[in-house]
Amino acid sequence: MTNSVGWIGRWSPGIGDPTLAGWITVVAYVVAAGMVFRVIAREAMLEPWLEVTEKRLWWCLLLGVVALGVNKQFDLQTAFTELGRMLAHAQGWYEDRRRVQVAFIAAWSVLGLTLCAVLVWVSFGMPKSTIMALCGAVFLVAFVGIRAASFHHVDAFINLSWFDVKVNVIIENGALALLAVGAWLRTMEAA
Repeated sequence: MTNSVGWIGRWSPGIGDPTLAGWITVVAYVVAAGMVFRVIAREAMLEPWLEVTEKRLWWCLLLGVVALGVNKQFDLQTAFTELGRMLAHAQGWYEDRRRVQVAFIAAWSVLGLTLCAVLVWVSFGMPKSTIMALCGAVFLVAFVGIRAASFHHVDAFINLSWFDVKVNVIIENGALALLAVGAWLRTMEAA
């Protein structure tokens, strides 16, 4: 069994990614949250221009981006991974963990596809900018969930570099950019 030196296995609270790329990603979370907040604040300042369902979606996006931003710097998915690893050791199925990881990724994928279908249904008729922001959020949640599975082949892929930038940085920041641009466009539509 792995030596426990942290609060949960090898994990302890602290700055999860103190690199330049990590801090750039945190700034991207703050910018995305700020852009989503602008949509909500603009709605509050003007005559109500968002439909109730769309307003709820923007609030969910705000809460989700803030939660994922906190997760980014405190590396909470690593705590989740450590809990799973400790459970696997304690219950004796650590050697068979690959099947559990594959099942987790499959379940997360089904959940993601289901969420996409629900969002397509709920967002039908909403502006393209809102749909763009929702797509960014779905990519972001899918990325964070699959990353939490800590599947070696996935980790190997997302740690590849492209022009000295890791693929995980490109994916995460790309999803945040999509979300932030969608929010920015939505505020411009209300002007």
